[in-house]
Amino acid sequence: MPNTTEIALQNDNFRKHLSKGTLVLTQGIRSNTTEDIQAIITQVRTFDKFDENNDPYNEHDFGAFDYKGKKVFWKIDNYDKAFLYLSPDVCNPKLTNKVLTIMYAEEY
Repeated sequence: MPNTTEIALQNDNFRKHLSKGTLVLTQGIRSNTTEDIQAIITQVRTFDKFDENNDPYNEHDFGAFDYKGKKVFWKIDNYDKAFLYLSPDVCNPKLTNKVLTIMYAEEY
């Protein structure tokens, strides 16, 4: 059974500091001004509205919010070191590449 407390802690740390992982912005997000992109990233980094609807496994790997009338989604995926498959052990950073994707809901 995965250690959801450790996974949530690692996901929060990655999301807040954007280190030890890869940040992906979709074309829709990238089409904004630099200021809007920074504001969206800041909202992702400071997101703390986790509940049973958006975080049923308590891993802090998904969130949604409105930005200037559009719904923004962000999600964290955990891949193996070659980015070919899911990580064999999400809690082990030596076996896991974290990817944070920020997108508009319509791009999902």
